[in-house]
Amino acid sequence: MSKGYTTNRDRQELVGSFGKTLGKRAAFRCEWCGETGDLRVWDYRPKAEPTAETVALLCGACRELAEGKKGDEKRLHSLRNALWSDIPAISEGAARVLARCRAPWAREAIEESLIDEAVKRELLG
Repeated sequence: MSKGYTTNRDRQELVGSFGKTLGKRAAFRCEWCGETGDLRVWDYRPKAEPTAETVALLCGACRELAEGKKGDEKRLHSLRNALWSDIPAISEGAARVLARCRAPWAREAIEESLIDEAVKRELLG
């Protein structure tokens, strides 16, 4: 096995080890939209050491949004409440998805949220 493969496998195991903690924190619901199906741990900062602050429990549809897939208006609106979380993987991750849609309501939601001002500037220009 290559060193890169082993490092990636070890990281995936570490990220996955947060599953029970996140399940309890999220009441076994997606931390972005509240759905209950296809929940998995998502790594917000894949280049940093994973912590409970940098991972979130997301449903399949929200993981697709996090990976860059475009979402419909209803799905994107369901992320608004996530902006008020004090956990960066939840609030900043959802804000990054909403910022991509460029809708005025999304920009306003990000501006009103409690996420870090530097992140807001980065997302909103």
